[in-house]
Amino acid sequence: MFGGISVIVTPMPSIRNSLPLDIVWFFVMLGLHVKVRNSQKEPRMLKRTSAFVLFILIAATFVAAQDWRSGIPWKKPEVITPGAKPGDPPSDAIILFDGSDMSEWNREWSIENGELVCVPGRGSISTKRTFGSVQLHLEFATPAEVSGRGQGRGNSGVFFGPYEVQILDSYENETYPDGQCASIYKQVPPLVNASRPPGEWQTYSIIFNRPELKIEDGIVYVIRPGYFTVFHNGVLVVNRHQLLGSTLFNRPSVYEAHEPTLPIRLQDHGNKIRFRNIWVREIPDTNVRLEPTREPYFQQ
Repeated sequence: MFGGISVIVTPMPSIRNSLPLDIVWFFVMLGLHVKVRNSQKEPRMLKRTSAFVLFILIAATFVAAQDWRSGIPWKKPEVITPGAKPGDPPSDAIILFDGSDMSEWNREWSIENGELVCVPGRGSISTKRTFGSVQLHLEFATPAEVSGRGQGRGNSGVFFGPYEVQILDSYENETYPDGQCASIYKQVPPLVNASRPPGEWQTYSIIFNRPELKIEDGIVYVIRPGYFTVFHNGVLVVNRHQLLGSTLFNRPSVYEAHEPTLPIRLQDHGNKIRFRNIWVREIPDTNVRLEPTREPYFQQ
């Protein structure tokens, strides 16, 4: 009994190294369980109750203002300039093709009206630079004049070393699911078919997290598998797929020995696929969470 007021106290877990907060929490929980037994009390008693409730509200505001900190010494993120519009490269991107030349590539395809066009029979092209984990943006268009069917219609691919994201004209074109556009070839189909009609420009935003491999006595040990996340025309179609190994046409996937960084490759599969606006950002292999350098605490 407290001044004609019955209270029930609920235990509150202790907050380490924060005795004043323990006391405040005690009074907050005290106020939350206040019950007035007799609503016909004299006005003076009601005034006391009002003052007590006001105190509780002030205490609750104090507690809510506490800013919990993890104790992890995070590095301040680098400031970059995003692209002027969606799809434009940010300031930290490496431009692989902007419509002007092929200086970033190991051989020539055709450049027509600022577009990079596959020349069938000339062979696949690879970047001169090598990359590990990256964010890749590219835009592509399959031929407007439809020819062939299945895997023979508008076929290409973007390779991160031996790992392929399929490019195919999959607009009203039946083929095996794990070989259609935006599939991780022969490993997993896209969640949905987001393909546009032949001849229309399409976009890929691909996150590739490279695997970490260890080779001993010719045996490949997977320390950390690789992963793909793919957005096709702005739609999430592959959600952090764990790679089973190289994406192979004629045998099951298996991890094979390769360098930690490798070129990015665009495939010549015999079709005149067009490309534009190709850029890449190098990213960390994983989201590393640092160890705290002090106990978690509340910042006033």
